[in-house]
Amino acid sequence: MNSPHSTPPIPSRAFDLIVVGSGAAGLYATLCLPAQYRILLVTKDKLRTGSSKWAQGGIAAAIAEDDSPELHLEDTLHAGAGLCDRQAVEFLVNHAPEAIHSLLELGVAFDRKNNKLATTLEAAHSRSRVLHSQDTTGRAIIDILTARVSERPNIQVLSQAFALSLWQDAPGAAIQGISLLWENQIVWIGANAVILATGGGGQIFAQTTNPPVSTGDGVALAWRAGAVLRDLEFVQFHPTALSKPEAPHFLISEAVRGEGAHLVDAQGYRFAFDYDPRGELAPRDVVSRAIFNHLEKTAPDPVRANVYLDLRAIAPDKVRYRFPNIIQKCQQWGIDVFSEPIPVAPAAHYWMGGVAVDLIAASSVPGLYAIGEAASTGVHGANRLASNSLLECIVFAAQLHKLAIEPVRDAPLPTPSEEAVEWEADQGFIESIRQQLPSLMWHSAGISRQQSILEEGIARVSAWRSQVRESAIGQYLNHLSPNDTVQFTSEAAATQLKLAAETLNLLDIGYWMLKSAAFRAESRGGHYRNDYPQPSADWQVHTLIQGDRVYSEY
Repeated sequence: MNSPHSTPPIPSRAFDLIVVGSGAAGLYATLCLPAQYRILLVTKDKLRTGSSKWAQGGIAAAIAEDDSPELHLEDTLHAGAGLCDRQAVEFLVNHAPEAIHSLLELGVAFDRKNNKLATTLEAAHSRSRVLHSQDTTGRAIIDILTARVSERPNIQVLSQAFALSLWQDAPGAAIQGISLLWENQIVWIGANAVILATGGGGQIFAQTTNPPVSTGDGVALAWRAGAVLRDLEFVQFHPTALSKPEAPHFLISEAVRGEGAHLVDAQGYRFAFDYDPRGELAPRDVVSRAIFNHLEKTAPDPVRANVYLDLRAIAPDKVRYRFPNIIQKCQQWGIDVFSEPIPVAPAAHYWMGGVAVDLIAASSVPGLYAIGEAASTGVHGANRLASNSLLECIVFAAQLHKLAIEPVRDAPLPTPSEEAVEWEADQGFIESIRQQLPSLMWHSAGISRQQSILEEGIARVSAWRSQVRESAIGQYLNHLSPNDTVQFTSEAAATQLKLAAETLNLLDIGYWMLKSAAFRAESRGGHYRNDYPQPSADWQVHTLIQGDRVYSEY
């Protein structure tokens, strides 16, 4: 079997299982799936390009003597603002120690102190329970999982392959496989189950800590396949992303505040305590709104303004030991964390909503599963507790070892038909929409929302969706058939098709995010409306989407 680090020709038109996405959830899932199955792991870019490797803070688990799964449960429920599924959270916290043990056995090198696993405190945790590997925990996990995947002969990795659609007879029908854009071809690969581990949709927003690949592809694919989506309005805005002209919105880990860093304004004032008695260690949504509101009150141009994270309250040796990656990244942009504070501002960071799944990651569509940020397991509710995301990836991906399917009969790929097509006429307006959409979503569905602006956003996104779908390239995407294996004679055609498909994914998730936010007439967790600033007991329900319907359910 070929190494996952190469991309050989696809040897078959059928695999038993297809995993889409190569972050922590996707990689760990492939390792947990029964070894007798032939597995295809599809990654949109190269391996190690998803959000998991960007996770700095760590992974939460109640392993200390003064901690317990019950305390972890209560902290998670409290952060989730009344919308966590208690059974799912119990499942998560009770399986957390087992997940850590599994990662240690695979070779993940968590930091240690006095020969014990070291833990740190993060916002809204009542105990120090976040395990870490310096400030690059996600990368440490991803590197080990990638190495272990390369050792498995039953797994083939297909890199730089973009998922176009799920293969089924009709929306809601059982999954039969997937269509992929790969090497200037459209290929259809059969499978009896598809596992979506495609991450979140942070690129829908102008300000985000997410990598470029985070365009909500899996959630959009699942919606078109007839799956139920849940709680798409709940987006966590991380309060402390690097805010400097031309610099990427690099996340300054919550662990920095947990270790004692101060959040200050341009005058050096620790303003967070004016908004919550916990100050910098309040939940992320509270701190993000504190920054937003403080800048609205004090900055001449609050949209472009920032506050500061001052690490000088932490001992320099501890900063060097715990946050070498942050030190290095800041140095790249001319910031010396030992002598000056870091300019920061909120950015979209994590999507609590996604494909509604049960405790074994199954969606409402037979044969379709979702894990990681693409899924809505019920553990995060309206606001994710810090460092529960990597834990969720590992705990729920592990359940896929129970998956039992009929093996798929092997079949050769049909010879593709050549197509000499291009959509240059459509490319310009699609690129324009792609550039405008994140700014519109930041304005309409960012940290503070209200009905009139949401409705304006819905109208604009709806018009853009229709425009792209009715274009020649949109029609081509809509009429793909499993019998059509296509080889494009032009690389430009494949590039244009990927742009259109990814833009449609962003438009679909943006539309339903706006519709969900307009539907929920209250503020709760990561969803804040200045026209309904308080939570309401009447809205302690989930927002569900299926087809063209938005509705609520307890």
